[in-house]
Amino acid sequence: MTPKMLRQLWSVVESSQTKTLLQMDDASLVKWLVKQTTTQALLDPKETDFLSDYIQSRLSLIRDLADERQC
Repeated sequence: MTPKMLRQLWSVVESSQTKTLLQMDDASLVKWLVKQTTTQALLDPKETDFLSDYIQSRLSLIRDLADERQC
């Protein structure tokens, strides 16, 4: 995964509504974040799979950040 792709993902997370990040189940949130990130950059299937795995491993962090913004 390139640094640019990581920046795009975290930019999507930061600009997303807190409600969206907190209310989706894990699978839906991963799919949604992948879709939002890949609209900004064309990824091959291998990169998309890697991005999906990365997001899955960071879901608790993503939700913690969203929860913190809500306060």
